[in-house]
Amino acid sequence: MTQPASLGSRIRSFRERLELTPADLARQTGLAESLILSIEMDEVYPSIGTMTRLARALGQRLGTFMDDNFVPDPLIVRASSREGDIPSHKPSSQSAGYSYAPLGRGKTDRHIEPFYIEIAPDSKEVLSSHEGEEFIVVVSGVVELTYGDARYILNPGDSAHYNSVVHHLVKAHGGKPAAIYAVIFIPF
Repeated sequence: MTQPASLGSRIRSFRERLELTPADLARQTGLAESLILSIEMDEVYPSIGTMTRLARALGQRLGTFMDDNFVPDPLIVRASSREGDIPSHKPSSQSAGYSYAPLGRGKTDRHIEPFYIEIAPDSKEVLSSHEGEEFIVVVSGVVELTYGDARYILNPGDSAHYNSVVHHLVKAHGGKPAAIYAVIFIPF
């Protein structure tokens, strides 16, 4: 059985199909060329905000980079099998403090991107901004949501739905890890 293509190789493949150089893609996304090269070599696992910028510049849905196989409806992701989707083997995934498990992989006609996200207490604090909306539900731990100039503390069971054009940051609060479900809609 062949291994599915890595996230970085998928991004590189779409870039090359469009005959873009890493420098071209860097200009279109506003990202550093060195970051794009590190992502393509699977040295860095990008944040959702970074993947969103890459997807828009490459004319793709965010989930295109994570799809392996078509799955007929309904797509069921068991909690027991979800852990294998978290890219914990990626150095930046650990250093950035966020581990993403895509929950829509295989549903090729989707318009939203659902994720289970584990947030380490020492996650990097980088504000994100992109077109669309986000909806999060805190599963465990306590989460701090920065939205524009405001800060909100969310406990297990709390949710937030917001316009993601506004600069935002979701991080663990209180020095302990947290976990959320996130649904992201990015108009295409």
